[in-house]
Amino acid sequence: MATPLLMGVVNVTPDSFSDGGRWDTPDTAIAHARDLLADGADILDIGGESTRPGATRPLVAEELARVLPVIRELAAEGATVSVDTMRAEVAEQAVAAGASIVNDVSGGLADPRILDVVAATGTTYVCLHWRAHSDHMQDFAVYDGPGGVLAAVRDELSQRVDAAHAAGVRDDQIVLDPGLGFAKGAGHNWTLLAGLSVLQSLGYPLLVGASRKTFLGRLLAAPDGTPRPVDQREDATTALTVLLAQQRVWAIRVHDVRASRDALHTLARWEQG
Repeated sequence: MATPLLMGVVNVTPDSFSDGGRWDTPDTAIAHARDLLADGADILDIGGESTRPGATRPLVAEELARVLPVIRELAAEGATVSVDTMRAEVAEQAVAAGASIVNDVSGGLADPRILDVVAATGTTYVCLHWRAHSDHMQDFAVYDGPGGVLAAVRDELSQRVDAAHAAGVRDDQIVLDPGLGFAKGAGHNWTLLAGLSVLQSLGYPLLVGASRKTFLGRLLAAPDGTPRPVDQREDATTALTVLLAQQRVWAIRVHDVRASRDALHTLARWEQG
C-alpha cells in the first residue's frame, strides 16, 4: 500500500480553531514547522487566514506579512511548502517565495484569478469543496438533492475541475479535498468519509483534513453533551489517519504529525505480515 503524505499545519494566525496564536509570528511559525519536519511531515501547509466557522478575513497585506517570511525561509531550507490561501495575489507571491502547492479552500470560488496563477506557475492545486466564507458557511450546509451530500460534493468538485481546466490547469496538477466542516454538519462529514470512493471516482488524488475538527469533538462529547476540547481530539484524529490510509488517499492534513506518522509506520508493518 502506498503511504499517504502527511501535510503538517502551520497556522500563522491569531484565531485558528486549534492552535491560533501559538505560531503567529514568523520566528515561532518557522520553529514549529521545523519541528513538524522532524516529526515526519512531508508537506508544510502555511496559512495566514483562519477558516474556522465564524472567522473574519484579514487584509491582503496582513495575510502576506504572515506567510511570506515563513514560506521563504522554509523553502530555502528545502522543505516542500504549501500555501493555504483563497487569494490570487497571495498565491502568486507565495509561489514566487518558494511554495510548490496552492491549497485553496474555496476551490477557486472566492477569487477565480487564483486558477490563472496555478495555470501560469504549474503548481499543484488542492481544490476543496466550498460554498461560502467562514462567517456564514454553515447557512449552506443543506444537501437535499438526490444522492445527498456525497453526490453534491462530487458534482460541485467536478464543476470546479472544469473551471480549472478552462483556466489552463492540467489534470496532473489537481488534487481534490471533500472539505470536511466547510458548509457541512457532523453527519455530512461522516458520510463523506465513508464514501470517499465516490469522490475518488472523479479520477484525482484526494487530500483529507479531519484533524481535531468539531465533528470529532461532538463524537467524543461528555455525558452532558459538551464537546471534547480541541486539544483532546488527537487520538480520534490518529484513528482517522489509519482509516484514510486504508482508503488510499494522497495526503492527510494533520496538526500532530508525530502521532500520525507513528500510526502510518505501524499500519505499514502490519500489512507486511
